[in-house]
Amino acid sequence: MFINMFGFAQEIRTKQKVINPKKEINKENVTVKTDSIINFVTIVEKEQDSVTNDSIKPKKEILTDIVTYRASDYTSFNKKQQKLYLYNEAEIDYGDMNIKAGSITIDLGKDEVYAKGIKDSIEGYVQGPVFTQGGNVVEPDSILFNTKTEKALIYRSITEQGEGTVIAEVTKRVNDSVYFIKNAKYTTAQDLDDPEYYILLRKGKVVPKKKIVTGLANLFIYDVPTPIGVPFGFFPQSEKQTSGIILPSFGEQNDRGYFLQNMGYYFAISDYFDLAVYGDYYTNGSYGFRAENTYAVRYKFRGNLSFRYENLITSERGFPDYAKNTIYNLRWSHSQDSKASPSSRFSASVNLGSSNYYRNSLNQINTGNFLNNTLASSVSYSKTFQGEPSVNFSLTATHSQNTNTEQINMTLPTFQGSVGRIYPLAPKSGSKKGIIQNINLQYSVRGENRIQTTDSLFFKKEMFEDARAGFQHNIPLSTNFKLLKYFSVSASTNYNEVWTFNTINKYYDSNEGKTITEDVKGFDSFRTYNFSTSLGTTIYGMFDFGEDKKIQAIRHVMRPSISYNINPAFNKYYENVEVVDANGQTVGELEDQFSRFEGGLFGLPGKTFSSSVGISIANNLEAKVRDKDSTATEPKKIKLLNNLNVSTSYNLAGDSLQWSPVRVNGGTQLFNNKMSLNFGATLDPYALDNNNNRIDKFNIDNGGSFFRLTSANLTASYSLSNKDNKKEKNKEASNNPEDVLPKNLDFSNQQIDSAREEDEEEEKPSELYNYKIPWSLRLAYAVNYSNNRRQNEISSHSLMFSGKVDLSQKWSVEASSGYDIKNQGFTFTQLNFTRDLLSWRMSFSWVPFSARSSWNFFIGIKSSLLKDLKYEKRRQPDRAL
Repeated sequence: MFINMFGFAQEIRTKQKVINPKKEINKENVTVKTDSIINFVTIVEKEQDSVTNDSIKPKKEILTDIVTYRASDYTSFNKKQQKLYLYNEAEIDYGDMNIKAGSITIDLGKDEVYAKGIKDSIEGYVQGPVFTQGGNVVEPDSILFNTKTEKALIYRSITEQGEGTVIAEVTKRVNDSVYFIKNAKYTTAQDLDDPEYYILLRKGKVVPKKKIVTGLANLFIYDVPTPIGVPFGFFPQSEKQTSGIILPSFGEQNDRGYFLQNMGYYFAISDYFDLAVYGDYYTNGSYGFRAENTYAVRYKFRGNLSFRYENLITSERGFPDYAKNTIYNLRWSHSQDSKASPSSRFSASVNLGSSNYYRNSLNQINTGNFLNNTLASSVSYSKTFQGEPSVNFSLTATHSQNTNTEQINMTLPTFQGSVGRIYPLAPKSGSKKGIIQNINLQYSVRGENRIQTTDSLFFKKEMFEDARAGFQHNIPLSTNFKLLKYFSVSASTNYNEVWTFNTINKYYDSNEGKTITEDVKGFDSFRTYNFSTSLGTTIYGMFDFGEDKKIQAIRHVMRPSISYNINPAFNKYYENVEVVDANGQTVGELEDQFSRFEGGLFGLPGKTFSSSVGISIANNLEAKVRDKDSTATEPKKIKLLNNLNVSTSYNLAGDSLQWSPVRVNGGTQLFNNKMSLNFGATLDPYALDNNNNRIDKFNIDNGGSFFRLTSANLTASYSLSNKDNKKEKNKEASNNPEDVLPKNLDFSNQQIDSAREEDEEEEKPSELYNYKIPWSLRLAYAVNYSNNRRQNEISSHSLMFSGKVDLSQKWSVEASSGYDIKNQGFTFTQLNFTRDLLSWRMSFSWVPFSARSSWNFFIGIKSSLLKDLKYEKRRQPDRAL
């Protein structure tokens, strides 16, 4: 029941009977009550004195709910015609039905309600009807509704059905769940007065929030008919996930014939789990399969899983270039909501498969990963036990795969456990002071089962034959304290114990004349320890030039430190190689020594005694500059040098080559943080002999310079755009050269995501021409120099770049490429041209050269509902002769 303002209708219903419009209405049994404030009119029947139990059963009343109505200008009741007229901002409520319009006529004799708009001398036709029932809203030009049968005729209605809109000339409402339409337009365009496209439905049946079934329908673009049509159509309108067919894209490839790609079926299994299955087929017999799954449980976890498989046939059977191979790829991503469990966490990031999958895959969706040369995976579970001290443990399975060398490293699994830091001599309350109270220790354990294999043996029993397992226990004991107020001193000793289940044994076979290495299975262990201490301080230097200068001051922060490390020699874990005769008897030993723990997971015990002093200096430079903004009250701070680190060490126990090379590295940001610059170099104080071997003689004593530059590197990245002229604070340049690498430009499979991004970032188009064309450019430069054996060469030298230009609000051009300066050639290059056609998207992607030179043209509707209404044309790489 609908209740009018101030509860007036509720009061009437409790005291009066509902009017039966079939009864004759006269002045003596009708009272009209009008509220002068809200201009509310209600017709009710006066209470009649009658017998409580009438012997004649009354007829069922036609109006079963209270009818309430209002209007701003006037309400007029015609007794003779039994019609009630409402004008200007009229509104009527009956049950779950609500009608608002400029003019409403209620015909009590025919049980009909007619609503329409009114004409304004300035604005024209205004206050069109708005018909609402349940969750359905219809906005027609006019409507005729029968209150008895609840049927209606609706003229030029506009209704939202899912992602689209139906504009119908005439709509017949049978009930609240079935509509029949005639000459209707179905579109997802935003401008309904002039849609850029629509599908003309000559006859159709609409079941709101479920489906639209039509007869003959064809596509119109700006009211121009096209030959694209169907004899009948079905448009699902369910608000829930719905299973359905995924239409493929088609094309031709030189060495594999005609093909269909990405045809499949989507399974809407539940609200938490779905599955999409795709298939590719080529007329020469090649085929592919892809399954993708997404799952999510709110406040617990979410993730996706995909498996891709392709069986590729090159050329035709009988030709010399005929080849057949299979490739696959498995990807899994899982993340746990932080609210699910504060003390435990499970996560997964898996990407494994054939090393040549991305290079050989025929599916266009993998084009963007063509340059990917590493595959990595990690699946981990961790848990924390709160307490004092806390205890943590984790289980992790990792995978690393080099697609160039086809080498695979896996840990199945890695176990890590640790006990929190313990201060056994610290007071129970208050701060810790001095060398004694700051003594602390920890415990950690790490266990691994490591597998090294190749791509050809992956997932075969041979990959487990050379697996190595072991545990490492570590107990560090450390303390720190202040010395002479300005110096920080730290000292630590570390105990390390390694358990292993794989060792080796070496012996010299006199018959074969070589040293034989054999694996030994079984438990073994070794223990090591060391000691280290360091002394450091921080020195601040300020160079003040005065507040009237442009550069007011420069601050130099220097952090020098000196450290001492000592590692004992554990000779007991080393032994000589035995000499074995033909009878297997040991007849002597070689001078060569080995450790049975060689090739272990956690290294070897040290064979030689080492005692070294390390020296390092870290620098930082900042400047105070007068701000160009005259209203600024504080000077502007600029980082001149983020860091400049210099380090070396001296081996006290060594007889020769005691100084290690000096390592220098640093970095800074320039041009208002738009450019990131990083550099590094290695300087060796020792000279080389005629065979380019390092000798125990300083380079300066050998007629050279004080240091010999053995290696150097420089990386720089720079990003700029037309928005740089605007004041943008706290935006730093990217320091990752991979940000300018080519991306996937297959827009036929990204149309849904692109549409969503546009919805989120949609800007109101300007009515005026914008002469400032938006553009952006990202550059990355890298060079490496090698000279450790007098090769004096640039080992790598490259420039990578990518950019985007918005020629207009609807046109954009993107490009990504690079140039190998050393080898004088362009790297993998991609170009993309995109046109935003309002409800449609058009794109052209092009790889102009390389072994994968190709192009792809696509035009289609952005809406996910009509994403299969598209045209796509591809040109595959030419056949190499």
